[in-house]
Amino acid sequence: MPLPKVQGVGLGLRRELLDQLPSSPNGRIDFLEVAPENWMAMGGRLGAKFRALTERYPFSTHGLSLSIGSPAPLDVDFVTRIKQFLDEHNIELYSEHLSACSDDGHLYDLMPVPFTESGVRWIAERVRQVQDILARRIALENVSYYAPVTTPDMPVPELDEATFIRAVLEEADCNLLLDVNNAYVNSINHRYDPEAFIRSMPAERIHYMHIAGHYREAEDLLVDTHGANVIDPVWQLLDVAYDHAGICPTLLERDFNLPPLPELLSEVDTVRAHQNEVAHVGTR
Repeated sequence: MPLPKVQGVGLGLRRELLDQLPSSPNGRIDFLEVAPENWMAMGGRLGAKFRALTERYPFSTHGLSLSIGSPAPLDVDFVTRIKQFLDEHNIELYSEHLSACSDDGHLYDLMPVPFTESGVRWIAERVRQVQDILARRIALENVSYYAPVTTPDMPVPELDEATFIRAVLEEADCNLLLDVNNAYVNSINHRYDPEAFIRSMPAERIHYMHIAGHYREAEDLLVDTHGANVIDPVWQLLDVAYDHAGICPTLLERDFNLPPLPELLSEVDTVRAHQNEVAHVGTR
């Protein structure tokens, strides 16, 4: 069976939506995304509902536990179980965060990694190993972070964020999941131009995008929560991303403060409207 193509506009699947999505109109959502860790061992009633959705929609996956930047050994058994899940549900796309979330144990948070040349080589080697096991090219996401990793011997990062990301993608030969909201959040927290950041990313490696809301803690501190509506500056950056990389499959992330499904679908429609407008401009 050919793998279903992920395209258009998607929505992150949460358990609260399992009973609502079967009655949603066809065409409002093009694909769904899940964290495979939350569904790999799912059986019974919930597993049956999940299987029904995988038979209706194309799926993508966005992992939480790979910890690609960790100093600990790669969890090969975990990656093998990811492959089994992807194959079982006929899913092609697997993405993860360019971060670390474990060392001797799981940290339950996505921690930044050192922006160094040695870090590039370490992560790229691990990505290549993951891709060999999965028999798929993966995508890494530019993550939000609140303080760079420094040491007494390295009081400032060796590389800037954009240079580090580009180097990892090139060395590992993997793709980029461009999170537009993360670019905006980091631009405020670390004081850089988000449009310049997006345009500095290799367009040929951007095959998938995320967009989400965030929380404003202070004028100079945003927190990436996925718990609010997308704001206008982030919508504007989405247009910049489409102008730079073309119209890519784009996922609306909403993990907390879930509104009723019709409200979520309204934001999905807004993503589609931005895609249609960019496509219309491109055909003039």
